[in-house]
Amino acid sequence: MAKPRSLYVCNQCGAEFPKFLGKCSACGSWGSLVEQVVTSTASRATPLAAARTASKTRSLSSSTPPQPIAALTLPQITDHPQQRLSSGYSELDRVLGGGIVPGSLVLIGGDPGIGKSTLLLQTANRLAMRYRMLYVCAEESGQQVKLRSQRLGIGTAAAKVAGSADVAIGGELGELYLMPETDLETIIRELESLRPQVAVIDSIQALYFSALNSAPGSVAQVRECTSALMQVAKREHITLFIVGHVTKEGAIAGPKVLEHLVDTVLYFEGDRFASHRLLRSVKNRFGATHELGVFEMADGGLEEVINPSALFLGSRDEDSPGTATIVACEGTRPLLVELQALVSPTSYPSPRRSTTGIEYNRLLQILAVLEKRVGIPLSKLDAYVASSGGLNVAEPAADLGVALAVAASFRDRMVDPETVLIGEVGLGGQVRAVSQLELRLKEAAKLGFKRAILPASQAETAAAGLEIIPVSRVIDAITLGLVGGRTSTEAYTET
Repeated sequence: MAKPRSLYVCNQCGAEFPKFLGKCSACGSWGSLVEQVVTSTASRATPLAAARTASKTRSLSSSTPPQPIAALTLPQITDHPQQRLSSGYSELDRVLGGGIVPGSLVLIGGDPGIGKSTLLLQTANRLAMRYRMLYVCAEESGQQVKLRSQRLGIGTAAAKVAGSADVAIGGELGELYLMPETDLETIIRELESLRPQVAVIDSIQALYFSALNSAPGSVAQVRECTSALMQVAKREHITLFIVGHVTKEGAIAGPKVLEHLVDTVLYFEGDRFASHRLLRSVKNRFGATHELGVFEMADGGLEEVINPSALFLGSRDEDSPGTATIVACEGTRPLLVELQALVSPTSYPSPRRSTTGIEYNRLLQILAVLEKRVGIPLSKLDAYVASSGGLNVAEPAADLGVALAVAASFRDRMVDPETVLIGEVGLGGQVRAVSQLELRLKEAAKLGFKRAILPASQAETAAAGLEIIPVSRVIDAITLGLVGGRTSTEAYTET
């Protein structure tokens, strides 16, 4: 019997080492080596070599000779070639860059219970009205998925087809097939036999390749399973939606090569105390990155939010000192977000700074600018800043809104509720230009705002129904933006 030994594999790049190291010498990451037990070098290498030899005849490189790019044709999904398929959800299509690209791999990650499986099951049901769908539920039985589909109102009749493991549960055409399976080779055979237009793998960490000795979810298993599925998807023009687990830091679990293999990486996120969910794109080979889709979790599953800005805007009818409205851009989507600030005397030697939805280091920089360039003594005050609805606003265009919200809280004054604030704050107190200004102004005008304070360098930008107020320094924006009270420069230099 072969003596077992330990092998250490990096969960970031997949490099292997005979002993534990604090730092991976291949990718430079610290603390990423995970121990795996193997029987022997020979027994471990033989199935790998056999698997690679068996798959070599089906690889992309051997079956597709070089061709001129002009000679390539688009895959024909229906009666005519299509570049993209509609998922049935406009929010999902937006994040994907306009729809589903045939033969692409889409990786979806998110916290447990956030709604990944619910979103994909509802999407699969809508796609099954027009295309053949396969849903591989590797973490649940077919009956469990059937119960969830009934709760979501997906399908009523169940019929066994194409073997005892497959069950059609939804769609008017009855072409949403369930397959409770974890063996990779069985799934690949079914994909090549059924040839669905779209398939869902839920999840990649539950699949295993019998030629490998490591446990399901390990670095080697995730890497090999994804690579094999990618070859099938590209060869058969099957779109694959792959669910991936996340680590406690919120990143996709497994090696980084997993994100490099797929075409699109989506993150499904949201506050567990709120009903809305955000679908964010961080990688997309077929569209813009950092696009945002907004959903709401209701009794019947996930529903699209038609007007996302309404989620992140407070009531403009109430007097709320220390609030300001900004226009944030997530990809190509403008969102109006209300920022709230609270400044109060501290009872500690070091004042507290707390943020929700705003980058912490960005807040520290803005507070330093307000103290040095405007004269507000924030080094002796606690400062709290939050975005309404919990939306994470990371772009610099929110700087001016944060600065005015803090100044308004310090003076116990209001920012004009009919005014939006757009601009980046420099270390010298300047208000700098931002991108996509016209798109932001159109969204503000559509929601009934009257004025916009923006950088003076972009004062020539026209917006129907909006009064443009150009400013070049933060102190000018504070003077023009606050309603009532002392608004002169001298009022802010008092200590």
